[in-house]
Amino acid sequence: MHNDPIILSIFVIFTGSAILATLALYARQALIVGYIVWGIILGPSGFAAIENPVVINEIAHIGIIFLLFLLGLNLKPQDLIHTVRKTTLITVITSLVFMSLGFVICRLFNFAMWESLLIGSAMMFSSTIIGLKLLPTTVLHHRHAGEVMVSILLLQDLFAIIILLIVQGWNSGSSPLVSIGLSVIALPILIGFAILFERYILIKVISKFDKIQEYIFLVTIGWCLGMAKLAATMGLSYEIGAFIGGVVLASSPIALFIAESLKPLRDFFLIIFFFTLGAGLELGTVYTVLIPAIVLAGTMLLVKPLLFRFLMVKLKETTDLSLEMGVRLGQISEFSLLIAVVALESKVISHQASYLIQAATIITFVVSSYFIVLNYPTPIAVSDRLRRD
Repeated sequence: MHNDPIILSIFVIFTGSAILATLALYARQALIVGYIVWGIILGPSGFAAIENPVVINEIAHIGIIFLLFLLGLNLKPQDLIHTVRKTTLITVITSLVFMSLGFVICRLFNFAMWESLLIGSAMMFSSTIIGLKLLPTTVLHHRHAGEVMVSILLLQDLFAIIILLIVQGWNSGSSPLVSIGLSVIALPILIGFAILFERYILIKVISKFDKIQEYIFLVTIGWCLGMAKLAATMGLSYEIGAFIGGVVLASSPIALFIAESLKPLRDFFLIIFFFTLGAGLELGTVYTVLIPAIVLAGTMLLVKPLLFRFLMVKLKETTDLSLEMGVRLGQISEFSLLIAVVALESKVISHQASYLIQAATIITFVVSSYFIVLNYPTPIAVSDRLRRD
């Protein structure tokens, strides 16, 4: 009991992350950087101190599920449809440009055609975690800038899920088109179930016992994880289920209370997520793709903000807002990391191609977070002038 490896791992993760986070703040880095660095130190390329990495990875995944649930919880369906309509063209154009750039760069570094195409596809997305975690809550909930960012990230996430379905379909031996077709059928069924259950059961139970905060907290977590599991059972992703579960609750008067009460729980799991991100890197393999990773990351860090700014200005957004949103969307996504891992497990790409995606993504995480924290309002800004929650 006293030598439980899971308890020991969590103790080591949070104690070390607290120390590294303190050093990161003194160095004017985002807290995320401290978590990733601590993961690298304790990962296979460092001291290999985590005894049960599989369980820790599963725990970390819960952070992404809660993040998507809270994202849905802050989006009323009618507002979501209106905003997504406006940003569809921007998302499609930018995704095609980023994919083309990634493909060309990988071909120049002699990666195979299919690997280059998949790596290019992984460049299409911006990080939902960094984008939303570094966005002040007041901007996310109540301002046009938050609506624009969220709608772009949502569309990108949908594209990412389609790519994951294709890769997973390749591995299963069935046609990727069959996998996508089954998902297209499953999605409206899941949405219909969520709407009916929320309207006729969930909201009535919550309304009857809404004065008991502990009960509301418990029911909300059960609803989030239950929807995530149901979606996975139907061949969709856990994240899609959690997001739908949040959206159908968004119109409830208790949605804001639920969102605030789940924030600490979300942050707990996200710290573990970023730690496992660093711990999963094998530096020996990363060194072999370091130069193309730097070129790929540098290109995305430069082109993404400029292209988003250009297109948003064309859609009559202000120049300052367009540039800020472009910078906040200027990194590669955690979905890219997931694509890299799934494609490697499916034997669709080589270790070098998978680590190229992972290394480029982490480089953009660090550089983008650092730049945003120093120049724009964030909940974790070092400067009092820029700190906004």
